[in-house]
Amino acid sequence: MSIPVWPDTLPDPLRAGYLAQRQDIRVRRASNGPPGYRRRFSSGAELVTLAIEVTRTGKAAFDQFYDLDTRFGTLPFKMPDPATDGRQLLTESGVPILTDTGEPILLSASWLCIFGDPVPSERIVGGRFEITFNVAVMP
Repeated sequence: MSIPVWPDTLPDPLRAGYLAQRQDIRVRRASNGPPGYRRRFSSGAELVTLAIEVTRTGKAAFDQFYDLDTRFGTLPFKMPDPATDGRQLLTESGVPILTDTGEPILLSASWLCIFGDPVPSERIVGGRFEITFNVAVMP
């Protein structure tokens, strides 16, 4: 069985809806006194909140991906990293790095992730749907 891939027909996540947080892998050693921690896991996922704005057709594509391809969010899937994929490679001073033909070099990055809690939610914005969902990006 192959790993489902985020549909190309869905738009990039909205920048305003992006929120990333590391999974807390610590366990507090004692309930009293100064904080002291130990590791609970060897590594943790990155928990990310994303939102996309789609037409009714895009909503159908998202619903099919969630319901059928990931079996209601129970299977992992691959998706482009919305913070990195397709962005220009820059020098330290912020100038784009170009190829010999003058084309900008674009970064490529993808995630292996699974839908997190809570399950995706949607709201109508004008004549479009805003779908908000959480993913856990695997380490």
